[in-house]
Amino acid sequence: MIGGQWLIIGKLFFLTLVKIKKVVTFTNPNHSSPITNYKGKLTMKYKGIIFDLDGVICSTDDYHYEAWQKTADSLDIYFDKVINNRLRGISRAESLEIILERYDGKMSDEKKQEVLNYKNDIYLQLLEKMSIKDLDPSVKKTLETLKEKGLKLTIGSSSKNAKPILKKLGLGDFFHDISDGTNIQRSKPHPEVFLIAAALVNLTPKDCLVIEDAHAGVEAAHAGGFDCAAIGDAIDNPLAQYKLNEFEDILKII
Repeated sequence: MIGGQWLIIGKLFFLTLVKIKKVVTFTNPNHSSPITNYKGKLTMKYKGIIFDLDGVICSTDDYHYEAWQKTADSLDIYFDKVINNRLRGISRAESLEIILERYDGKMSDEKKQEVLNYKNDIYLQLLEKMSIKDLDPSVKKTLETLKEKGLKLTIGSSSKNAKPILKKLGLGDFFHDISDGTNIQRSKPHPEVFLIAAALVNLTPKDCLVIEDAHAGVEAAHAGGFDCAAIGDAIDNPLAQYKLNEFEDILKII
């Protein structure tokens, strides 16, 4: 009888372990698998994703480079792609300050604003070439999948032209909200643009994943307490929690 009791107890213990394994499946923080909740349903690590725009959703780097090149030429300032890479992820005004490092003389604030307007006018003219064809099909499909999963999707970009760019790509009304250069005082690497993006959809930094391709953006995400997935030029940034070889790799994380 005693042996039979122990056999029954052993079976119950085994079944309990199996049930626990099915109910509470935690993952390594650095692993991309989802977490299973107490009801056995898959839950996602994040409630929202904040995307940088240029270099992540689309590429306007060539347009920026051409506009800054023409602006620098008009001031007789040397400019190349190495200098252009220093402008990634920061504001237009801060970009101009970098370009002016090679300027022979002192420029007034009034003249600086004139130069900034000149650059932006060229850039906007170049953006007229953009269309829905500039949105990679894999990016569109991934965004739609993320939205279907119930994630809140926002833009966190220092660009003041984010809205017209998204409209050109056919994404004018796609995102839940947009935080960009028109509603921030401090650009990346300050985290303000991401903090606002999260607040716009009533989420905290720990609830959001930031997708960035610029080192300044990764630094901003880190400073704001966000997890970050780096892609493109910033893929090897040690502050990023994840590396994305392709945009659709986001689906492996959430």
